Amino acid sequence: MERYLNLGRDSNVMAYELGVGSITVQFNDGSVYLYTNQSAGQDNLAELQRLAKIGQGLNSYINRYVRKRYAKKIR
Repeated sequence: MERYLNLGRDSNVMAYELGVGSITVQFNDGSVYLYTNQSAGQDNLAELQRLAKIGQGLNSYINRYVRKRYAKKIR
């Protein structure tokens, strides 16, 4: 997993991993969630991936738009 930059300094996201049609997000509490095109929607997934790459806004976007729309809780 790649460390999340957290440019806003207030995110609960620790790390992420991009996949084809997916993103895996690890939070500070150790929980890990998989979001996919099928679970979150293609447009939402594209935005999750974009925000992960720039290191800002990922946690807020997850809370607002895709909170429960994960494909799987890994841990």
